[in-house]
This record gives sequence, C-alpha cells and structure tokens, in this order.
Amino acid sequence: MPPPTAIITGASSGIGLALTKHLLSRNWNVIMADVNPPQEKLDKTLFIETDISSWDQQASMFKRAYEWNERLDFVALNAGIDDRDDVFHSISGDPKKPPRRPGMKTIDVNLTGTYYGIKLAAHYLSLPSSTATKPQPGGKIVLTSSAAGLYPQPVIPQYAASKHALVGLVRSMASVAKPHNITINAVCPTLVRTSLPPPGLLETFPPDKITPMRTILRAFDELAELEREEWRGGGGESGGVDFS
Repeated sequence: MPPPTAIITGASSGIGLALTKHLLSRNWNVIMADVNPPQEKLDKTLFIETDISSWDQQASMFKRAYEWNERLDFVALNAGIDDRDDVFHSISGDPKKPPRRPGMKTIDVNLTGTYYGIKLAAHYLSLPSSTATKPQPGGKIVLTSSAAGLYPQPVIPQYAASKHALVGLVRSMASVAKPHNITINAVCPTLVRTSLPPPGLLETFPPDKITPMRTILRAFDELAELEREEWRGGGGESGGVDFS
C-alpha cells in the first residue's frame, strides 16, 4: 500500500524539521512548506517554497502537494514567527511624533496564515483518494500553538495573542470537523530548543521549563494517530527518531 502523505508548514527547521524526520522514520511522504529551503536533502520529501500569509502561495502549495501522490492524510500547521511590533516601549512622548503603522506580520503568519491552512486542509483531506488507496476521506490537522496561547506573555504580546487565537480556533472547530472525519487539535509547548527564541533566552530558562522535542513529537503521535496500522505504508516496522 502506498505510504500516507503529510504537509508540514515551517518544515525546514525547529519543530517542523523534527516532525518531518519523525514522519519519514514511519515511512510517510512529506511536503515541506517553508519560506526557506531545508539545509539537507531528505528522501520522500517535496519542498515547496511558501509564505503561508499569502493565500495564493499556500493554495498553490496545497494543490501541488495533493497532486504529488493524489492523497493527503495529515497536515501540521506549524509555521510561525515572533513579534514584529511594539506598543509601550516605543511611546515617543512627543505630540509631533505619533506612532507609525504597526508591523502585523506576526498576526498575518501565525493566525491568518494558519486559518488559510485549515481552510485548505479541510478541502484536500476530504477529497476521495481511491487511486492512492486512502481508506476513506478525512484526516488529521494539528496546529502548533504554544504555552503562550494559554498564559499572558508581556514580552511578546502579538505572538501570545496569535497563539491564543489558535487555541480558540481548535476549540471552536473540533466539533464541526468531526462529521467530516477530520480531527483538529493543537500542541502547546513551552520554550523549545529551536532557532525561534532570541539569542540568550534559552540560557535564562530553568531546564524543567523547556519542552523537550521528544515530548512534542509524542503529542503529534497521539493527536495525529501516526501509528495507525493503515498509515504504516509498505515499509515494514515503523521506526523512530530519538530527539532529546
């Protein structure tokens, strides 16, 4: 049976790259969507340069991704960026220097781009894939939110607001996705050892406040049911990648 197929946004580094390798070890095909190409060539992957804040780019990516194997089983909407604006630290105190238009790229990527991804994933997951032996329409969507989606983060309010919004989307959409044989969930890690945190920030955190990558991957395993028998493809026993 042909292997199942996944799309991962923000797949060239951090959580996205770790999840890509995790799926490859389980005999999946993976579409890697990112603004930057991965630094290493990985078999059974298709890289598509994509800025998820652009509807046109993301729609084109999903179309190409589906055409690659004529099936889609799992979508990890993982891409995200930190704050691109500030409010209270940039107050001028000068009536002749009003604030400039704020930078909203964080909201555009983390919230709007992820919403685009949910919309597109729902369509392509629901397509019949009998030629690719997908058992039935439907599949799994998992968003990468954050502990900042559950608690206030005064240092990065845009990021926190966008991640709170993702939690709200999941809670609101889960019940209406179910009749379509689609589940939608979110992972909410604390700080993770990736390139996203500013330099020096990881060193200031107690070790028990940092989420190990292996913990996040276990969450994806559970939420996306990556060990389902019909998703093991034809590669024999599924393996694993040891992420610390």
